[in-house]
Amino acid sequence: MSIRPVKRLVKAKPTLEGAGVHLRRAFGFGNTSDFDPFLLLDDFRNERPEDYLAGFPWHPHRGIETVTYVLAGTVEHGDSMGNRGVITSGDVQWMTAGSGIIHQEMPKGDKQGRMHGFQLWANLPSSRKMTAPRYQEVKAPEIPVVTDDDGTQARLVCGSFWGKRGPVEGIAADPVYVDVSVLPGKRKTLPVETTSQAFAYVFEGSGKFCNASGPLAVPTESVGWADATPPTEAENRSLVLFDRGDEVTVQAGDHGIRFLLVSGKPLQEPVAWYGPIVMNTQDQLRHAFDELQKGTFIK
Repeated sequence: MSIRPVKRLVKAKPTLEGAGVHLRRAFGFGNTSDFDPFLLLDDFRNERPEDYLAGFPWHPHRGIETVTYVLAGTVEHGDSMGNRGVITSGDVQWMTAGSGIIHQEMPKGDKQGRMHGFQLWANLPSSRKMTAPRYQEVKAPEIPVVTDDDGTQARLVCGSFWGKRGPVEGIAADPVYVDVSVLPGKRKTLPVETTSQAFAYVFEGSGKFCNASGPLAVPTESVGWADATPPTEAENRSLVLFDRGDEVTVQAGDHGIRFLLVSGKPLQEPVAWYGPIVMNTQDQLRHAFDELQKGTFIK
């Protein structure tokens, strides 16, 4: 077994999206090879309704899949396929834009005015860029929750983990998307497929992620982190990008740690990206926006 060393630690940056939604972007619109097959991760967490109620009015997508995971408040969805729905705390919406879809997402806060969720963009391979659009809505009770002997909890949105399988199926990037909670002071090693790209996004508490290889990569109670590469400390709104290996080790801080653990198979294809449309070539990108102007975007 080999521990994945930390490749990079990134703090999510404030940004505005949609019609003026204040959010934090962990990654996106940069070097896509670092996170391939993923393109973007947004943390939309806010307690001021005026900072999110304008939402994300009607806009197009092509060539990607988006997953929206809500922890507080609600998000109302509508799209050009006729889908309508509302996802609330613990629910997931996975949308395959494929050949083209126009949709809107309108967040509403809970009774205390709080809104919290994440949106992840996964790229589609060239062979599936123009596939038929698809929409999956998964309610909280359908998402398996596995609790290990030490109290570590894993909520499995997608993929296989600890002998269970998440409800979202048929995703091109073959991702594993897990919401992990580790109790205060506990150390946990979690499996990750060796050939997958992987990252962790911390959104509650803090912890230390192992950043070593070799015989003392996993510390023991007697040895601690001595003689190993120092761990990487990650706190709220921090993203940890991992290098290669088949497991991730984290030591939870005094208040525990909760994070998204996401992995997927790299596509290793060229990316031509502008706004909500992601293709493989600039010609394909120009063609997509030309179709938007002509009204032939939706197939």
